[in-house]
Amino acid sequence: MKYPKEYLDEIKLRLKVSQVVGKTVQLKKRGKEFIGLSPFKNEKSPSFTVNDEKEFYHCFSSGEHGNIFDFLMKTKSIGFGEAVRTLAAEAGMQPYRFSNFDKKKDLRFQTYKNIFIDYTSHFSNQLFSSNNQDALDYLLKRGLKKETIEDFQLGFVPWKNNFYEELIKKYSEEELSLTGLYYKNDKTGKYVDRFNSRVIFPVNNLTGDTIAFGGRIIRESKLAKYINSPETEFYKKGNMIFNLDKAKDTRSETNEVLIVEGYMDVVSVYASGIKNVIANSGTALTERQINLIWKFFESPIICLDGDESGQKAASRIAEKLFPLINEKNKIYFSIMPDGKDPDDYIKESGKNGLLNLLKKKEIIQSYIWNYQLSKIDQNNPYEISKFEKEIKKLSYTIQDEILKKYVLEDFLEKIKKLTPIQSSKQNYKYFPFKKKKDFQILKETKILYQKRKDLSKIQIIEFSILYIVLNYLEIAKKKLEELSKLEFLAEKNESLKNLIITSLTDGSEKEVINSKINTGYNKIIDEINENSNIQIITKNKTESDIEELIDEFIQDHKEQSNLKKIESLEQKLINNLDENSYLELIKLKSQLNRE
Repeated sequence: MKYPKEYLDEIKLRLKVSQVVGKTVQLKKRGKEFIGLSPFKNEKSPSFTVNDEKEFYHCFSSGEHGNIFDFLMKTKSIGFGEAVRTLAAEAGMQPYRFSNFDKKKDLRFQTYKNIFIDYTSHFSNQLFSSNNQDALDYLLKRGLKKETIEDFQLGFVPWKNNFYEELIKKYSEEELSLTGLYYKNDKTGKYVDRFNSRVIFPVNNLTGDTIAFGGRIIRESKLAKYINSPETEFYKKGNMIFNLDKAKDTRSETNEVLIVEGYMDVVSVYASGIKNVIANSGTALTERQINLIWKFFESPIICLDGDESGQKAASRIAEKLFPLINEKNKIYFSIMPDGKDPDDYIKESGKNGLLNLLKKKEIIQSYIWNYQLSKIDQNNPYEISKFEKEIKKLSYTIQDEILKKYVLEDFLEKIKKLTPIQSSKQNYKYFPFKKKKDFQILKETKILYQKRKDLSKIQIIEFSILYIVLNYLEIAKKKLEELSKLEFLAEKNESLKNLIITSLTDGSEKEVINSKINTGYNKIIDEINENSNIQIITKNKTESDIEELIDEFIQDHKEQSNLKKIESLEQKLINNLDENSYLELIKLKSQLNRE
């Protein structure tokens, strides 16, 4: 049975050819390509080339040519299936399991894509219809040329169009409803186009297939300015990046990518000639999204609107993603001046103006320091005290222990400069034990590390879920069904979770619940507050943001639980081949594939 093209394309997109080949051949960069000595023939002068952009290698001395799968098969003498499994693991993907479910899902996806092809084609043509001149004028006034409009396949959906009647001739009602393009009117029973009266921006997956849309209203209206496709089986907002399918082609030229806020910002910047520009698709930037971006670009630059709300959003993103940085994967921030967005700035200052602005970018720890410091009165000791605590807390969230140490040192040195009188005392000649200060700087890092080093990933997830549940009971009420299905690994965590679920189910008031918790769970509450980063992440978040966070943690917990069960079952099978255990193992792995 053949592997689906999408699965193989996903592996190739996640792994650069130079990354795979570089484990066998010593490569040197030369322009857009890499060169090295042939692994297929003994030679003294390099004739072997690798091109990441075109996703192939070529050996001029032997004539060998191919992609990453071909390279493994030829150099390791393995079959195609083994090469796929090896590279999938390297790309961080689950092994592909063939089943009837997979076949049906693949067929559904083919139909899903075909509907979007028909829809995109029809409404791209509508944009250039004389009946819809106002929609085209709107885009032209925004500075877009016809070439850019066609490149992004922008379209316009006229009010009360009848295209549904055309689609229903080719596809079933169920197939059309699964796309999210239409919703049923409760009064009339008819299907209504979700993007009526809007310019549409196709949202593509990594292989360039349109799987969703963003829509922008073009007239003054009480309706929301922007809307996005609802989540479907094949479209998850937290996993999608707008324009990454195009931007990834620049990865051989740069390790930077510009992250902006809106679809128009992306299109405008791209049209100016800056091709490495993307946007998160209708949601706050998630951990999954930044990890996907890092697969292609090591140094993303977040460039949101320069107004207060844009900078608050940038600050929230910085605090959320700060724990994930390391010496290879960095994050930078660029501040738009005078409340402008990238689209405005491009129109006023052009491509070179924006590129010059981006040269002044700040690395994430500097951005956090400067933004937080700008919000306090430096002459107020209480505000400085709170500021210092917050900065230290953020430092502790960094998962890379070595980097955490040096970032904390940097912050502590800066904090000293905020209190010059205290610092000057340490410079007096009679100050005893001068060298002792060298060992004090990292004391807090050491204590934190000792406290957290025994915590597993699943325990951190459980602490995070419990923190949200304890502090946002109204959101917890909405998630009772999902929470009750979770089985926490730590007995104390499970006990506290069950107490809260039972109390909420019984309709207990907040005061009663808190009283029960304070009776026997003070110790675990302290552990959660000490060892979970979630209190930093949830700061200044909306209820919608918190709900999205707990959904992510619940999904992560399911995955971690299944992985632990798989590990246990595999060990059991090594010791004693049991048919029931084997069937359970296959079931769990299939479930992971589906998720």
